[in-house]
Amino acid sequence: MDRLLGAADSALRTLFARPRGTRACPVIAGDETVLTPEERREASGLMRVNHVGEICAQALYSAQAIATRDAALREHFQRAAGEETDHLAWTQARLDQLGARPSLLNPLWYAGAFALGLVAGRLGDRVSLGFVVETERQVESHLESHLERLPLADHASRAIVAQMKADEAAHAAQALAHGATELPKAAKALMRAAAKVMTTTAYVV
Repeated sequence: MDRLLGAADSALRTLFARPRGTRACPVIAGDETVLTPEERREASGLMRVNHVGEICAQALYSAQAIATRDAALREHFQRAAGEETDHLAWTQARLDQLGARPSLLNPLWYAGAFALGLVAGRLGDRVSLGFVVETERQVESHLESHLERLPLADHASRAIVAQMKADEAAHAAQALAHGATELPKAAKALMRAAAKVMTTTAYVV
C-alpha cells in the first residue's frame, strides 16, 4: 500500500507540480539565443517531445520500483528517477522560455509508460533492467537527432539536450552493470514503433 501511495504521489507531482531539479540547468555562458519565429516553432516542438520523454521516464521508473522485490534495485530505480527530474525541470523551463506549452496528452503518456514499466517489472528484474537499457538507447538516439534538427542558434536547447544525452547513456550503462538482459528484436521494434507515435504526436499536441 505504501508503494502504491508513493506511486500516486509521484504521478501527481510529475503531472501537476512544478518540477525542481537538483542540478543547475546546463547553459553556455556568453552565448545568446536569438531565434526566428520558424526556429522558435521547431525548437518548441522538439523540446515538447523531450519533456514528454521525461514524463514517461518518471512513470517507467516509478512502476519498476513498485514491481521489484529487490530493495537495492528499487533504490536504483528511485535514484534514476530523481536524476530524470533534472531533465523534467530543464525541459519545462526551456518550454517556458520559448513561450510554448507541454503536451496536452501528458496524463495519457504517463499512464501508458507506467503500464509498460509494470509489465517489464513483472517479467523479472533482468528483463526490467533490459527494458531500461533499450529505452535509454532509443532516447539517446532521438536526442542525437534533435541535436541535428535544433536551430544552430538555439544554444540553450542544445546545451540541455546534450547533457540529457550524456545522462541517458550513463543510465543505460548502470542498468547493464546491474545485470540487464538483452530484449528480443520484436520487443525492441515494438518499443520503437510506440516511441514514433509518441514523438510525432507530442511535437504538435
